[in-house]
Amino acid sequence: MAVSANRLELLQIADAVAREKSIPRETVLQSMEDALQKAARSRYGQETEVRAEINPKTGELRFSRLLLVVDMVENDATQITLDDARKKNPAAQVGDWIAETLPPFEYGRIAAQSAKQVIVQKVREAERDRQYDEYRDRIGEIINGVVKRVEYGNVIVDLGRAEAIIRRDELVPREMFRPGDRVRAYVYDVRREQRGPQIFLSRTHPQFMAKLFAQEVPEIYDGIIEVKSVARDPGSRAKIAVVSRDSSIDPVGACVGMRGSRVQAVVNELQGEKIDIIPWSIDAATFIVNALQPAEVVKVVLDEDSARIEVVVPDDQLSLAIGRRGQNVRLASQLTGWDIDILTEAEESGRRQKEFQERTTVFMAALDVDEVVGQLLASEGFRSVEELAYVDVAELASIEGFDEETAEEIQNRARDHIARIEAELDERRQALGVEDELKEVEGVTLPILVKLGENDVKTVEDLAGCATDDLTGWTERKDGESVKQAGFLDGIEISREEAEALIMSARVKAGWIEAPVPEAEPEEAPEA
Repeated sequence: MAVSANRLELLQIADAVAREKSIPRETVLQSMEDALQKAARSRYGQETEVRAEINPKTGELRFSRLLLVVDMVENDATQITLDDARKKNPAAQVGDWIAETLPPFEYGRIAAQSAKQVIVQKVREAERDRQYDEYRDRIGEIINGVVKRVEYGNVIVDLGRAEAIIRRDELVPREMFRPGDRVRAYVYDVRREQRGPQIFLSRTHPQFMAKLFAQEVPEIYDGIIEVKSVARDPGSRAKIAVVSRDSSIDPVGACVGMRGSRVQAVVNELQGEKIDIIPWSIDAATFIVNALQPAEVVKVVLDEDSARIEVVVPDDQLSLAIGRRGQNVRLASQLTGWDIDILTEAEESGRRQKEFQERTTVFMAALDVDEVVGQLLASEGFRSVEELAYVDVAELASIEGFDEETAEEIQNRARDHIARIEAELDERRQALGVEDELKEVEGVTLPILVKLGENDVKTVEDLAGCATDDLTGWTERKDGESVKQAGFLDGIEISREEAEALIMSARVKAGWIEAPVPEAEPEEAPEA
């Protein structure tokens, strides 16, 4: 092939490749230039700095050699003296590059084959970059494709301009695809890998259902109705929480559609997966009650610190609330983000009776009173001896059957009991080797000192070096369930904020940080 090849044909080839691979024409021409440069180096020498230029309008091909201007030439192939350079360009200076036109030449078979490989490689890289850039921006969308082949349960999908994969665990159970079948799936990841961009699709992802509803329900697409959360047991059951920004539009009714037409379209796409559409509420208790439908809920008890909630249901509703193999409560937990404990009314009543009896026993032992007095105190809502020790005497005296003298006696016994416990704890603290200075840290109590000592935290510096998770523990999700890891202060009621304040006080005490300066209240402007 001579360099004087048909110029028009060169541009036509570039245009055809650019159209077929959906890459810019300039990229194809650049790859051709790189290939021609490589071929030219095999003719003029590998150390020669050769440049090939293709005119994008005329197809004209020019070769030139770049020479570095130097005072003394050490390599004729890459360098030129200042005097010789100025014959070509009078303004040349040492360190400049001079372009010297090279004559046309004939390609050999090996050079042509090498040039072809360069073009193919460059075009393939450009095509991969184009695919990655295109589909990276489509993460979070539903995409349509045709099944190309099935390998070991994984479905390879032809998207037209790229290939994608639906892994076996991302397919709805019992779902079968054959080559040629059309498939819709959710793009959840696009990765740049050595073999090219890998596009991962899913039909089990919760957002796949949310996007299907957006396609079927115009109000969701327009933003009038918002999908707050989705929980799925793929192929079996799902729950979706929706809320309307327009009070005149019922979000559940809009998603169900006329005679269930909208929700049925989504159910059909998901191979008959049953879908519960739940009205979302800003109030956590109301939302959780809705999420447990169709079961009825009698009472809920929230524990915001640990993100747990106890739900009391009628005895005959327990199996319905839990669902087959725990499906209903598990989906409700995923939907709301709360760990849900289900109790029957009988279980809750029994637990209340047990707690009442335990408090009665504690009061009887600590205050040396009979069972009637212990039950009276427990029934009045007192939960601990500490509450009795520091409550207003008048409140104790107002209990039926008590007078002021009795109230004072009970309070004195409560304080004596607390003093005995504190003395025992302080003795235990000293036995563990916990330093006295640690008692001076703001927020530290004797029970906390003993717990810290049992976990080898014995100095102010030891406490200052702790993290909040060390004190309160932390929660991990394993196999869809929350697992609580114990902290140093397990058994002591302390929030994460209180634990964090404890650590910060220790760091101030240890001199690691300066005490925060309280913000000054803004002065009121003088009245005019």
